[in-house]
Amino acid sequence: MTLNFLQVPVIAVDGPTASGKGTVAQRVAGLLGFSYLDSGALYRLVALAALQQGVAPDDVGRLAALAAGLKLRFAGDRVFLDDQDVSAALRQESVGNMASAVAVFPAVRAALTERQRASRVAPGLVADGRDMGTVIFPDADLKIFLTASVQKRAERRCKQLIEKGFPANIAILSKDLQERDARDAARSVAPLVAAADAVVIDSSDLGIDAVVDQILERARRAGMGARGGV
Repeated sequence: MTLNFLQVPVIAVDGPTASGKGTVAQRVAGLLGFSYLDSGALYRLVALAALQQGVAPDDVGRLAALAAGLKLRFAGDRVFLDDQDVSAALRQESVGNMASAVAVFPAVRAALTERQRASRVAPGLVADGRDMGTVIFPDADLKIFLTASVQKRAERRCKQLIEKGFPANIAILSKDLQERDARDAARSVAPLVAAADAVVIDSSDLGIDAVVDQILERARRAGMGARGGV
């Protein structure tokens, strides 16, 4: 029997930058045998394209056009823009800050909405971002809001950047995260906020495995099976 669009189960994992939602969502998707959507990568791709083409962060028309015309391709954990591997470039702080800035514009968000919803394919989807459970998939079967203290998130981001060979300063990262949180929460369209029916998980003192286990347990309760009986 073929599932229609709305019958395909969705787990939405939202939260602020560096809360661990991407790592957690990927692992949950793998264990359940579901597809995975990194919505933040789409906004980072728009930001990267804008930086490469010299588009100003307030040029809404050109930003929306970039979002609508992105020629992108995902291959495992690699991301290609116009056939160029930009996986590493997407993780630069300058790209992340630009992505947060352009994401406030309704025209940019509208241009990416259908791309995100098209990821809802059988047997299921785990989507991470900032508005997965509130805007993109408000009917998600399970909504998670993953958070952590600014200090913990800055430490994690600092470690990630250093491991990838990028310079990192924890004080600067903490300031950037606070500013990004404020900007994401204050935007008029799709602000960063937990859905009313979301399960809030503070990962400040939890490892990835513990968070994944909590989500899998709730997925089981919601009737979503896992690969290998996990």
